Amino acid sequence: MNKKGILLVNLGSPRSTSVNDVKEYLDEFLMDERVIDYRWIFRALLVQGIILKTRPAKSAEAYKTVWTDEGSPLIVITEQIQKKLQKVVDVPVEIGMRYAQPSIETGIQKLVDQGITEIVLFPLYPQYAMSTTETVIEKAEEVRKKKFPGIKINYIQPFYNRDIYINCLAESIKEKLPENFDALQFSYHGVPERHIYKTDPTKTCNLNDCCSRDDNPSHQFCYRHQCYKTTQLVIDKLNLPKEKTIVSFQSRLGKDKWIEPYTDETLETIGKKGIKNLAIVCPAFVSDCLETLEEISVEGKEQFMHGGGENFHYIPCLNDEDRWIEVVKTLCEEKLNDFYLV
Repeated sequence: MNKKGILLVNLGSPRSTSVNDVKEYLDEFLMDERVIDYRWIFRALLVQGIILKTRPAKSAEAYKTVWTDEGSPLIVITEQIQKKLQKVVDVPVEIGMRYAQPSIETGIQKLVDQGITEIVLFPLYPQYAMSTTETVIEKAEEVRKKKFPGIKINYIQPFYNRDIYINCLAESIKEKLPENFDALQFSYHGVPERHIYKTDPTKTCNLNDCCSRDDNPSHQFCYRHQCYKTTQLVIDKLNLPKEKTIVSFQSRLGKDKWIEPYTDETLETIGKKGIKNLAIVCPAFVSDCLETLEEISVEGKEQFMHGGGENFHYIPCLNDEDRWIEVVKTLCEEKLNDFYLV
């Protein structure tokens, strides 16, 4: 009889805040062809010849500002999600990271050691992107074919528009919104514009006009559309006027054109436009991490205040909230009850 298990997969984190550990992590992360999609030789020249010469030291300092006694916030929170989920499901639950440790292979091995032959793998990203969901699935399939050919893996698809997720996110935001705010900003992780076109097998995407359409064949694969859709559904659920909301994209790298508008540029200018009291949330992440705890709640706050803002309120990710655990449980059980090999 086949035995089922769950593997939760998140981005990953350096082992420590040492420059060497951060450099090792960034090397694996940035050399992923679905993160920086240049030919290998040009990617190596950029990453290993330029970025890794200076960025690890700067990133190590940033990690130090968010590191906890237990370790990396992203790893710690993912472990908390695992423990809470394990209490409410009757199958083994393990975790894996796309980069660094514990790896996807390590997570699968732990399940296999418990006799598991069918795995529901949950990429912890609400929206689909080449550099998130796609790279997790590709890596897991590579590991499965190479090391575990006898097991089956069923992947949970992006849930950016699922009612249970939207309800959960909206309730979480509502509880944490300050009483008086001029705008609620939704800041999503950015991607290069070319990634949007690369991940569209339908070839119907046009960033100039199709994201706002009710339906387009590309929407299943379009990260930008999915971010805007999540935002709109949450706005509707919270009954917020659209003019009190902002969508932007953070964390761009290099000189390529990334999807706009940019979070940092937005934060630097909206204070001068009369937005003095800002709340901001990051729905591309389900777990707080460097990009939310340092880039937004520290750097972003400085940018906003320097640009004329007065009150900045960061709304934490869902993390290990009980309502989010219920969403994870429901999505996993759907796949456990309807198992098939992707």
